[in-house]
Order: sequence, then structure tokens, then C-alpha cells
Amino acid sequence: PPAERNPTGDQEPPANLSSGQGIPPAPARGTEEGKPPLLLSRRSSILSTLPAPLASRRSSLGAAPGGRRPSIGCPWMLHSHVSFSGLPLFQPVLKTRLENTYRMRPDKGCKFNAGRVQQVLEGALASALGTTVYSPQGSALLAQSLVELLQSQAKEVVPPRYKLVCNVLLGQQGQQSLLVASRALWDPESDSFASATFSNASLFAVATVHGVYFE
Repeated sequence: PPAERNPTGDQEPPANLSSGQGIPPAPARGTEEGKPPLLLSRRSSILSTLPAPLASRRSSLGAAPGGRRPSIGCPWMLHSHVSFSGLPLFQPVLKTRLENTYRMRPDKGCKFNAGRVQQVLEGALASALGTTVYSPQGSALLAQSLVELLQSQAKEVVPPRYKLVCNVLLGQQGQQSLLVASRALWDPESDSFASATFSNASLFAVATVHGVYFE
């Protein structure tokens, strides 16, 4: 039927939506009529199930918009050690403590043999130096390596419970006169020393090994 006209000749205005008449607006996506969004209700339910300290702490993390990002670490973690169970932890090796033997003298036939040690020193110097040319820059490292070599070889012929002190003197061969002397405070009945020399056309070496009985 034709639309009714008012006395002025205009059509009837549409239904007044502001007064609640007509089609109501569609509810928000993901929500039901008269209920808040599901995400907000779920978040509020999670907070309601948390204990009071955690809930207040959770809410305090977002209470300062625009500020610095809050730290979620605990203060006590900054001043404590954290151990991880199941991981291999390396423990310090404890030194084995032995009982006293109360032996103040070496056993019979177990003294420092100076003649045998001297033979070892002479053979080690001859094989290590040979035709080595003297060098002022490399003489210090050469002397250090000779000390380690002579000490390790002398230990093979020295009885146990002896402490060894090894000295090596290196110099350039120039037909000069040189005297090497040493003094020690020890027990002459159990302690002794051995020395050996070596020389070639470029250098000479004097090695001395002192053997002191360790009580």
C-alpha cells in the first residue's frame, strides 16, 4: 500500500532507534548478550584462583604504564648460588693424608748415589745439546728445558723420599775461566749431590743436582 503522508506531505520517519524500538544492535563478536567478553572473564577467573600474594604481584606488574619494564626476578636470586640437579659438578680433589712413618734415616741401600746420578746427567746433556749453537735470546728457555729433563731422568735412579734440586748454567764458549760453587745445609749421612759438565764449539753447560732426604 502507499506510504501514509503527514499533513505536510512528507513520509513517516523511520522507527526511533534511540528509544529502544526497532532492531537492537548486534552483540560484540565472541560475547553473549549481556555478558562481558570471554577473554576478560577468563582472565578474571584466573586471577581469582591465584593466592593473594601472587594475584597482587601479577596485578602490580601492569600497574605502571609507560614506566620501566618491571623485573620478575626475585631479589634473593641475585645474592645466592643456584644448583642444577642432575648435572655433573666437579668437586675439588682432596689430598690423601698418610700416617707418619717415623723414619728419620733412609733404609739401607736406599741412599743418594752420586756416581750413578752423574752418569745420568752426562748422558742427558750430551744427547740434549750435541751441536747446539749458543744464542743469547734462547739460552733462558734452553736452560729451563734442561732442568726439567735432568730432574725427570734423575728421579728414575734416585730412591724415594728424596727431594731433588737441579741447577743448570749455560754460557758461550770463549776459552774463559769459570768456577761454579754451591753451599747447602743438610745431613751429610743421607744427603748428597752430583754434577756434570758439557761443552762444544759454541757453548758450555754445568748441571748440579742436590738430593735431600725428606723425613
